[in-house]
Amino acid sequence: MRKKITLDTSAKGGAITDPIGTTSVLLRLHDGNFQFGLAKEDGGDIRIISEDGKTEYAHHIERYDSLLNEAFVWVKVPDAKPDAQLSFWLYYGNADAERADDSKGTYDADTTLVYHFSENNAAPKDFSAGGNSADQAGVSVTGAQIAGGLRLTGQNTINAPAGASLNWAQGAPMTWTAWVKQSVPGSNAAIFSRREGANSFVIGADNGIPYVEVTSGGATQRSAPGEPLAPNAWKHFAVVATNAQITLYVDGASYGTVNTGLPAFNGPCVIGKDPGASGGAAGFVGELDEMQLSKVARSAGFVKFAAMSQAGGDKAAKLLTEGADESAAEGGGHHENELAKHLSLLKDISKDLTLDGWVVIYLCGGLALIGGFVCIAKLMYLSKISKATKAFMEKWEGLAGDLSSLDHSDQEHVNSMGGQASKKVQKVLNQSPLYHIYKIGSAEIQHRISKAEDGYVSLSGRSVQAIRATLDGGLVRETQKLNSHLVFLTIGIAGGPYLGLLGTVIGVMITFAVIAKSGEVEVNSIAPGIAGALLATVAGLAVAIPCLFAYSYISTRIKDAISDMTVFIDEFVAKIAEVFKD
Repeated sequence: MRKKITLDTSAKGGAITDPIGTTSVLLRLHDGNFQFGLAKEDGGDIRIISEDGKTEYAHHIERYDSLLNEAFVWVKVPDAKPDAQLSFWLYYGNADAERADDSKGTYDADTTLVYHFSENNAAPKDFSAGGNSADQAGVSVTGAQIAGGLRLTGQNTINAPAGASLNWAQGAPMTWTAWVKQSVPGSNAAIFSRREGANSFVIGADNGIPYVEVTSGGATQRSAPGEPLAPNAWKHFAVVATNAQITLYVDGASYGTVNTGLPAFNGPCVIGKDPGASGGAAGFVGELDEMQLSKVARSAGFVKFAAMSQAGGDKAAKLLTEGADESAAEGGGHHENELAKHLSLLKDISKDLTLDGWVVIYLCGGLALIGGFVCIAKLMYLSKISKATKAFMEKWEGLAGDLSSLDHSDQEHVNSMGGQASKKVQKVLNQSPLYHIYKIGSAEIQHRISKAEDGYVSLSGRSVQAIRATLDGGLVRETQKLNSHLVFLTIGIAGGPYLGLLGTVIGVMITFAVIAKSGEVEVNSIAPGIAGALLATVAGLAVAIPCLFAYSYISTRIKDAISDMTVFIDEFVAKIAEVFKD
């Protein structure tokens, strides 16, 4: 089954006129728009495909409940445009499909932290590629703005630990977004804060009035007050910082500004309170959901899109519309087969490949190209030899009965095999090693004829042996031609697996080193690195196996050609010994 999803930012839809760019959109699935009975119990068969049916969009499932028939799916939408429509397909109903969640791929590289707060009283996990999971558990809320949320009591806090991706330089760009519901208004209730020395950055609500406050160089600036928040109502907060101004948005609309840039911070981020405030500022009492941090200043269009698409209800319905379910076969759209699934998995795995792994893969690719070129060239060469040898043997059968008919004093008579082969046919015969050996033998006979007295030619046993030795020398040279460049195939056979193993060992070593440094021992933190490292071994084997099969086949063809030459030499020597006997 498939369903068409359309994002409409035109005046008829979301009415977004500012640039948006790459963003993540939330799909809320329920009985009214999704047939849970046809999908897998964990939603693992869900796929998001572009409108043309070719490109798969990264997605991940925040929550999937097949009993309550409720699901929340995040989808990465590449380059959303203002005042335009963009459509894609939601596919499901394939019982053989494996779960293809890609939380890191759902967000762009500038997103450094994403907390869904859907964990059950566990430490919030970072779903972005930043890896900035919280260091302590919070109090969970089962039904928040989007699936689960975080309950803040005014006393409890959660820290996003310090990390390189969360460092802010002086005047650096930044975007912070979250869904906020205040239960009990308080004085200077901090929702999010950072503090180092005399510098601080606080987002909060002062008696229900949202604010952003920055302290830098001993001076404190706070955004001007606006309309207070309605109690127990979810509001979308966004704070966007440039090098000269910080803007606070509420529900996608500008609420207040501070004419300064961010101070520099390298410490942890605190959620729920500002512990370092003088006099002990009050904490926030209410709920928090879907907090995100980015290291760029998002546009006003991006903020409005996020506020509308995540709001649900009528706001989201203006921006996001869903078509009726239809059969994927009838629609002629995307048919996911095993090859497509494997290619999709390899694409996902390659995202976690380290630099040394890419170096190994490029080296293996170089070996594969060289091996492929040698294989094709050698097969074409052997094909020409086979055709030329067949033509030569047809002429030889007419000549072998009486070699004395050859006028060995006339080179052209010899080359034309007693006048049987025209100039055109001789060009074909010249590609055969047997023809080369035949001419070598004839040249030896001609050499002895030129020294014969009274025109009588006879060959002693020693002369016959000398001719055989010369023919054997020709055999060696022809064998060298046949075996030339095969060393590149043997390098691919022997070197490919070792290069792949080297890339895998280094990749595994780096993965475990990162785990040891971060202290995170989770399957999700280990598996991507290991899978990426193993991709190098796959590349090495992908080089070695075709090279092995090609080498075996080509070697068999070469052995057959050498056997033909050996038999021909024996026959040629026997004939001349009989014709020119002493």
